[in-house]
Amino acid sequence: MNIPHYTKIHNRFKLNGFHFSAEELKEIGYDFIKEGIPYEMVIGDFIMDWMDKYDHINVKTSGSTGDSKIIKISKQAMVSSAVRTGDFFNVKIGDSALHCLPADFIAGKMMLVRAMILGLSLELVEPSSRPMENLYKTYDFVAMTPMQANNSLNQLNQIKTLIIGGAPIFPDLNKKLVERHQRCFETYGMTETITHIAASKLTVPKKPFKALDGIRLEVDKEGCLVVDAPYITDKLIQTNDIVHLHDEENFTYLGRRDNVIYSGGVKIFPEVVERKLANHIDFPFFVYGIPDKVLGEKLVLVVEGEERLLRKFKLNQTSLKALDKFEVPKEILYVSEILRNNGKYLREKTINTLIIR
Repeated sequence: MNIPHYTKIHNRFKLNGFHFSAEELKEIGYDFIKEGIPYEMVIGDFIMDWMDKYDHINVKTSGSTGDSKIIKISKQAMVSSAVRTGDFFNVKIGDSALHCLPADFIAGKMMLVRAMILGLSLELVEPSSRPMENLYKTYDFVAMTPMQANNSLNQLNQIKTLIIGGAPIFPDLNKKLVERHQRCFETYGMTETITHIAASKLTVPKKPFKALDGIRLEVDKEGCLVVDAPYITDKLIQTNDIVHLHDEENFTYLGRRDNVIYSGGVKIFPEVVERKLANHIDFPFFVYGIPDKVLGEKLVLVVEGEERLLRKFKLNQTSLKALDKFEVPKEILYVSEILRNNGKYLREKTINTLIIR
């Protein structure tokens, strides 16, 4: 596998329709910082960081499982990740791509790196929940969050390959995407793995995640995924994600160890319960375990909205049939707003805003 040096900007790279040399790209970054609107200023900061004398950049984690933190990532490792993504999804020199993710976080930064290194023609749009609105071009390669994909269902014919990450894809959205598009992929990764290290082409039912080339997988004694990615780091990457490992390249995601609920001696994965309930609840929600004298932890359903408007809401018989006996929430709690960071639910912080009765 030919891995170019991070200083080598591909001669076919275009930004908003124009070719730029390395020196010209610095000028664009500077202009974005000085004269751009907020999302362009963030992109400008990244371009200037990429073109500086250091061999690494500082990246902010999402904070979905705790406080956001800054970690140091090798630029050359980011290039290796970009090349493997290109190979996995068959991205070619000169392909068109859309950048619609916040460049504050790793997913948005990596779309820029892929374009610069792989020689893509990248169009920038302001990150929003409806990125394809008022766009009429066709793009070869696009990365979105599940919310963005859900709001772009009617424009999927304008995208040849769509990768979706950052949050779970619930069954209803999965079904809609499969019905409308042949090349949608769910990705798995995190900041520490330099965005995705595995992907799954969307089907009904879902297939396991398959690791990108050069990745080897194992699990620790608690069932959490351990990633061996020598092109990223010479150390094993320990995750908090509990998985069913089929072999060293394929796995099924179950949920985060941080979120596991131990209720009456039974281990409950909130993400599994949420996937079962997703087709039966029309507003934002999550399930959580709160302290209980009898059960140890009690499974509760947290829904977003005013209690007076949702007072009549209850789980119907159809939704209850989808759940195992121990997965049925013992109580429904209402919150005016589920706290989020980059689209991810901040479960513990949201629970802390409630007065548990």
